Amino acid sequence: MKLLRFALAAILVTPLATPAQDLAKAAALVDKRFQQLDADRDGKLSAIEAKPAAQWVTGADADQDGFLTLDEVRNHLRGRLASLVEGRRGSQPADVSQVEEKAPPLLEMASPREAARRLKAGDCGIGTLMPDGALVDLDGGKHSLRELTADRPAVIALVSTSCPVSKRYGPTLARLEQEYRARGVGFLLIAQNPTDAPDELRAALKSAGSTAPLLRDPEQALLQALGATASTDVFLLDAARTLIYRGAVDDQYGLGYSLDAPRHRYLATALEALLAGKTPEIAATEAPGCALDLGGAKTTAATDATYHNRISRLVQTNCQECHRAGGVAPFALETYEQVTAKSGMIRKMVSRGLMPPWFAAAPAPGTHSPWGNDRSLVERDRGDLLAWLDAGKPLGDAKDAPVPRVFPKEWQIGVPDAVVQLPQPIEVQAEGTMPYQMATVTTSFAEDRWVRGIEIQPTAREVVHHVLVFVQERGGRFAGEQAEGGGFFAAYVPGNDHTIYPSGFAKLLPAGAKLRFQIHYTPNGTATRDQLKMAFLFTPEAPEHTVRVASVGNHRLNIPPGAAHHAESATIPIPAEVKLLAFMPHMHVRGAAFRYEAILPDGTVRTLLDVPRYDFNWQLSYRYAEPPTLPVGAKIRATGWYDNSANNPANPDPTKTVRWGPQTFDEMMLGYVEYYVPGEKRPAKTAAR
Repeated sequence: MKLLRFALAAILVTPLATPAQDLAKAAALVDKRFQQLDADRDGKLSAIEAKPAAQWVTGADADQDGFLTLDEVRNHLRGRLASLVEGRRGSQPADVSQVEEKAPPLLEMASPREAARRLKAGDCGIGTLMPDGALVDLDGGKHSLRELTADRPAVIALVSTSCPVSKRYGPTLARLEQEYRARGVGFLLIAQNPTDAPDELRAALKSAGSTAPLLRDPEQALLQALGATASTDVFLLDAARTLIYRGAVDDQYGLGYSLDAPRHRYLATALEALLAGKTPEIAATEAPGCALDLGGAKTTAATDATYHNRISRLVQTNCQECHRAGGVAPFALETYEQVTAKSGMIRKMVSRGLMPPWFAAAPAPGTHSPWGNDRSLVERDRGDLLAWLDAGKPLGDAKDAPVPRVFPKEWQIGVPDAVVQLPQPIEVQAEGTMPYQMATVTTSFAEDRWVRGIEIQPTAREVVHHVLVFVQERGGRFAGEQAEGGGFFAAYVPGNDHTIYPSGFAKLLPAGAKLRFQIHYTPNGTATRDQLKMAFLFTPEAPEHTVRVASVGNHRLNIPPGAAHHAESATIPIPAEVKLLAFMPHMHVRGAAFRYEAILPDGTVRTLLDVPRYDFNWQLSYRYAEPPTLPVGAKIRATGWYDNSANNPANPDPTKTVRWGPQTFDEMMLGYVEYYVPGEKRPAKTAAR
């Protein structure tokens, strides 16, 4: 990254100010960049630390001691900054879009994460009487709210086995139940999703350690009176059934993130206030979880779409690869009942563009997506789905129903030629977060193998966030053991678990190679174990094109505390003409946006892939439909933007300067690039089956 261009980035894209104002702004950015480069925080830059800015700081070492101080850099750049700022006032640069720090256009809507947000108490029914609603237990027995609360304070908590956030809160709710039941507080659990199986609900409660009554609200009258909006909502009533608090249990879990421990224990704090005869300071929050649709009044949305004639096919095409019995998603969407039970969450995720998961920027109007695996909803499908929801979810004529979609029973790639498995199962804890787990498998192939198909299959898919696989040749060390840039071979994320290369393409798996698995587990409320498997399809002979992987990485990350929009970049040269096949950006929980650019030999900059709202939960690859060519002498530049502020709910510690590291509380900036070299000599050695 060029230091001077960093300093000028802001002033080049803002209205003209006075020269003094522009110079002050540029100088402030130089100071900021100096602090970022000063990796060891000793107040001076070594030759290695100054290398990314060498073009602009060469000659700045006034005392010739081999180090650069901030004063030396300021003095060295003062004249150059002043002349460029003054020159800028006469004419704007030809292409401001090439400034490295320019943010992706959609960064403001970037974060898919959702945290508990404080709400106005009066808007949430705080202080109102809850009706004596009729409830039923899982065996059909009828109960009233008054009977169940017995004129004492009570917590009403929504639970669901088909919402991953709700499942994670099972042990937390059980602990609160045990603690406050001894202090005279009752606990009631309401299974709000009618498609959650009773046996699964009972098993989940038993595993969590809860003994609270488990009920359903068949008419949804109580849930509507409470104003429930999410599967993780909890409600605190006093002894007279007055609503005292509603919202989140705490902020440990949410959509798209988990923390080691909560920072704000909203429900416990409200309970303490109630028992002390006080009003909770925070009486209402949002509860990040699966959105509910409690069957409000139908709108007059104009649509001919019914479930049978339109929506069922749309769901088959776009959702059921994951959302099916035995699929990787937490709930199935194969029947009308299943779809309507999750209609609130469907509306929310589709409206926000988070489902189906696809985070590349939309193509320019009038052009087609360049990505062969683009799974985003087309506008017609999106409009029809939302209109159907608004119209009250009409069922339609069963004669219009599609033929059910059939999926492979075991492997998506077909019958594999070989399968490897972790030597031992990995224990996955019930709560909190887990560091990456590392496991190594030594293959037994006596000869090189050419791999045309790969599939990774966890045995406990519900707790596997993502998997990266690296290759170590026999007798060598892992190329990516520390940097994680070399040796990359395959990846897994729910919904993106297998790859089959086109005819004539394959990856080399060296004879006797070791496979190193880096696995990220996300506990879901129940302790379990996983013994991951990986399947291969081989070609009987060497391919026409060898699929290769390079990485663009910046291992000298220096993300300041509290920075909400911090950019880090890296480039790699293109030593031969190449055809690009796919990209896979990789950052951790502070990652907010990512971009790949080609810098052509004539200096032209072309955007290859823009991911304006990066989501750590989806380690997606973006695969070209028609591979473009990059010439000799070009470069690929990758830029990642990070949110290290307190506004990022997934941020483990916004007060920390963040550097490169393997765990999720560290950060990475890696852009994997899959490519091949056209005209490359075909490998002479064949790969026997």
